[in-house]
Amino acid sequence: MMRVRFKTEGGFAYLPGLSQPVTIDADELSPEEAAKLERLVEAAGFFGLPATSEPPRGSADSRSYTISISSSGRSHTARIAEPVENPQLRTLIDYLSEKARELRAGSRSRGSS
Repeated sequence: MMRVRFKTEGGFAYLPGLSQPVTIDADELSPEEAAKLERLVEAAGFFGLPATSEPPRGSADSRSYTISISSSGRSHTARIAEPVENPQLRTLIDYLSEKARELRAGSRSRGSS
């Protein structure tokens, strides 16, 4: 079982509602999506990432992502600052961002019914 906690912070157009962390539980995804998530995490070498990456100098409005993943008895948290130059890590962040949007949209539609 893999569980991911994903949070976006900062950025030029900071919106507090979008910075709330979301939890993505692989058990709640389709088998195909769960397998894709696991492949992306492995391809990005997530469990080998440093705990923090520093934003470039002079980037006060830069966006950062805090990702915590627990899977198969191991867990790791990394805070990653833009720009993300590792293409596999960028793909993982894009995937998690999309899943976060889907989860937020789903909770808004459930809350309004």
